[in-house]
Amino acid sequence: MKRTARTAVSALAAAGLALGLGACSAAAEKAVDQVDKTVAQTYEVTYEVSGKGVESIDYHAGDGTAMAPEVVSEKKPTTPWKKTVKLQGIMPPAVMPVSLTPADLTCKVIYQGKVIKEAKAEQAMAGGCVAVSPIVG
Repeated sequence: MKRTARTAVSALAAAGLALGLGACSAAAEKAVDQVDKTVAQTYEVTYEVSGKGVESIDYHAGDGTAMAPEVVSEKKPTTPWKKTVKLQGIMPPAVMPVSLTPADLTCKVIYQGKVIKEAKAEQAMAGGCVAVSPIVG
């Protein structure tokens, strides 16, 4: 009798483990599918920079990879400066201005008409405007 009970309990435990692993596997597959969709998706942002004495503006233009985006640089741009780019998936939108007179410097990242990141003065020089990809979430 004890042997039968142990066998039944072992069988139930094995079945529960198999079901649990199957559920984890399905959840993992769903997560991978969602990541694949997000990575392949594209979106547009507009960068804006204003201020005097802007020497250069570096920005992510959409080439490269999410973890190593290509950075394009424009030297001695006319301000106010504006550029719309198409980015992919989790690639972060980023614009980094350099100015000789940062007191009136402003940078913005705009997605679907809304400012998703803004920085002014020294903050704009120190880190620029780097946002999280708006399609992640």
